[in-house]
Amino acid sequence: MSDKTWLEWPFFDERHTPLAQELDKWCEATLADIDHHDTDEACRQLVRAMGKAGWLKVAVPSGPDGAWGGRWPQIDSRAVCIVRETLARHEGLADFAFAMQGLGSGAISIAGSDALRKQYLPRVASGEAIAAFALTEPEAGSDVAAMSCSAVRDGDHYVINGEKTWISNGGIADFYCLFVRTGEAPGARGISAFVVDANTPGLHIAERLDVIAPHPLARLEFKDCRVPVSHMLGEPGQGFKVAMMTLDIFRASVAGAALGFARRALDEGLHRARTRKMFGQTLADLQLTQAALGDMAMEIDAAALLTYRAAWKRDVQGQRTTREAAMAKMAATESAQRVIDRALQMFGGLGVKSGMPVEKLYREIRALRIYEGATEVQKLIIARELLKEA
Repeated sequence: MSDKTWLEWPFFDERHTPLAQELDKWCEATLADIDHHDTDEACRQLVRAMGKAGWLKVAVPSGPDGAWGGRWPQIDSRAVCIVRETLARHEGLADFAFAMQGLGSGAISIAGSDALRKQYLPRVASGEAIAAFALTEPEAGSDVAAMSCSAVRDGDHYVINGEKTWISNGGIADFYCLFVRTGEAPGARGISAFVVDANTPGLHIAERLDVIAPHPLARLEFKDCRVPVSHMLGEPGQGFKVAMMTLDIFRASVAGAALGFARRALDEGLHRARTRKMFGQTLADLQLTQAALGDMAMEIDAAALLTYRAAWKRDVQGQRTTREAAMAKMAATESAQRVIDRALQMFGGLGVKSGMPVEKLYREIRALRIYEGATEVQKLIIARELLKEA
């Protein structure tokens, strides 16, 4: 049983502990037998199940009179982190499916017109529509401002040409929040954002991408893809700002997912240490094992404090958390990698057997140190924020 005392920390209010407890029970009853042989279908089923149970409502705002379908008027960062931490501890693919509903529709929540919000967000919250966030390109990953996928205005439409890659939910999404160069100014100031339905003529799935922890990923091609002007998110040239605001909300939740993976690894390591007989005693009796467990517990708590500090600052103080979210993401993902590696080591050869929980965690955690800004990028973000303040 994972440690739950962190829910007693002063970062949380009365909505958060029941949320964690109820979701934990749902996960135990629902996520034990996910079929990973067809990842696309598993993700579809998970989105539908989480929508039916109401968990996806946490990923979008409710808007005026509940018209946008969310659980609360604004997205609650602490709740999003709690949901991701809980889901990740039980099932990595469930965490992925939840996260992409929030990230994939976040730009609509932030900058969409009221019509677009009413059209898309309730379907995201109910699990009827699968969302995707299309930002990365072959030559524009960490350097987002270098993107070349372009949109040119033609009357009441924009015509889009170019490609995107490493797009999560690519191939199964019902719509994409797409970021393209519209040329109002050089670099980041010349990027705009659009909602593009998956069945729009000119949008093609060029390639499905396989990775070590199977998730739906694809490379997208746009060939004279016409999108209505009304599907622009925000104003022309504001796309980079919208993308960064979206990442500011959801980057801390990547840390939440890393915490979930790390807590599961610690649970697995503790069980192994207490039950594995070695040299006439248990593995837990060895001081080297105790030292490893102590390091693992310390790293998890340190990362959790940074994670929920970032989420609390956004929710309660209403401030942008660029630096804090970057710190949380970097600390939680890097420490989770170390925690999982130590847990796997306790299992010896059994730890690398395909299908073992620690083996799956080992594959799941690796991507988190890269997506939504690699660790090296987080260091640059933190440094730049410090220099601004100085």
